[in-house]
Parts: sequence; structure tokens; C-alpha cells
Amino acid sequence: MLSGRARRAGRLVIRGRRLEIATLSWNVVGVVVLAAAAIGARSVALAGFGIDSLIEIGASSVVLWELADTGHGRRRRALRVIGWAFIALAVYLAVQSSVVLAIGFRPRHSPLGIAWTAATAAVMFVLAAMKGRTGKELENPVLIAESRVTLVDGILAMAVLLGLSLNASLGWWWADPGAGYVLVYYAVREARHSLASG
Repeated sequence: MLSGRARRAGRLVIRGRRLEIATLSWNVVGVVVLAAAAIGARSVALAGFGIDSLIEIGASSVVLWELADTGHGRRRRALRVIGWAFIALAVYLAVQSSVVLAIGFRPRHSPLGIAWTAATAAVMFVLAAMKGRTGKELENPVLIAESRVTLVDGILAMAVLLGLSLNASLGWWWADPGAGYVLVYYAVREARHSLASG
């Protein structure tokens, strides 16, 4: 018969899986929405945020895999995968944002992008808080790390939203690649944290 502690741990693992499935589902839809919005607006910030959503899908998949077996070796591999995915995102966005600024490429307005990033920010902040709390109660460093990935996703959504809104309302075209640089900063920070933890 399971002890009260074991039953509680089991419930927390189930909660962690459900939160990751919710994150995964939101981001699967998001990749499609963001691809359409990025192509329509020719926006580097939306394209970068779409890639960030792909990384979040990967991170959620890694956490679901890790929650099936909480061995130390599996945790280290999971954290390294998350870290290297962020490095790839940072490199892509740094190059793309620099090219866009250098050639003076002006993105179009994106009402779809504005609506989606606003909704994503709200959803990701809630999911990040719930994952962080669950990870701490489980004493699971991978779930805690992934809660930070989700928090960053919410912050990035806010940065992209700001860039899109400034472009739409004031014609500040450079705010779009500027939002890309914000994504670079957070991607590098999270990559360092994940790789150091792994």
C-alpha cells in the first residue's frame, strides 16, 4: 500500500504531465498561427517567436519523457537538450534581426500576430507559475527549469506584442527586429542556465 507521501508525489507527477500537455497543445496551435502571421506580415519577430514555440514543444516533450523516469542521467540529458535548443534560437534571431535592420526591411502590420501574442503571454504566465510550484513540490529540477522556459515564452510574447503594436500604431518598423534582439537576450540567458544545471 502506498504511503501518503508516495500518493502525493504521484498526484504531483500527474499534474506536471497535464501542465506540459497543455503547454504542448497551445504551442502546436501557436506554430501554425505564428507561421501564417509571420508570412503575412513578413515579421522576423513573429518568425522567431514561432521558432521559440517549437523549442517550447521540444522542452515540454523532454519534460514528459523525463517525468516517466526521474533518473539523474535522464535529467541531465533533458536539461542539455533544452539549453542547446535555446542557443540555436539565439543564433538564428541574432543573424535574422541584424540582416533586417541592415537592409531596412519593413514588416507589415499583423492583427493576428498581436491577438495571438497577447493571448499567449497570459496563458504562459499562468502555466509557468503552476509548473514552477509543482516542480518545487516534486523537487524536480527539469520541471522547474521548464517552468522558466514557459515564463520566458510569456516574456517574449510581451516583447513581440510590443514590437508589433509599435509598428502598427506608430510605424516604428525597427521595433519588430528590436523584439528579435530581446528574444536573443533571453534565449542566451536560459541556454546558460539550462546547460549549467545539466
